[in-house]
Amino acid sequence: MDHTIVHFEIPADDPERAAKFYRELFGWQIDRYAGSGEKGMPDYWMVQTVPTDAEGKPTRPGVNGGLMRRMMPSQAPVNYIAVASVVEFTQKAERLGAKVVVPKMAVPSMGWFAQLTDTEGNIFAIWETDSAAA
Repeated sequence: MDHTIVHFEIPADDPERAAKFYRELFGWQIDRYAGSGEKGMPDYWMVQTVPTDAEGKPTRPGVNGGLMRRMMPSQAPVNYIAVASVVEFTQKAERLGAKVVVPKMAVPSMGWFAQLTDTEGNIFAIWETDSAAA
């Protein structure tokens, strides 16, 4: 498995303003995710920088991502890196000096993620695709 960036997230104080900025600057398609902001779900916008197939996977080289309401003042953009197992790679990262910021969480019907800091204090996330995640 390639351990490559498969998703990014951009935090914003005003997501509508940020979406307008990126749409106008780069021509990205940015749409509010269905159900976001309801039932405890955070406000979330999907960012499409390259076209996708029926499964939502890019049809040419590129990475798509998301835009979300900033949850803390110093929240920085986060890159998500594909792994076979969030549990396995969280343990490996911790052995190498990483710290867990957000433990393994489900994105229902999509997969699992965890957010960590590397040895330099940079936040990154690991992503395990799993359509049975709940």
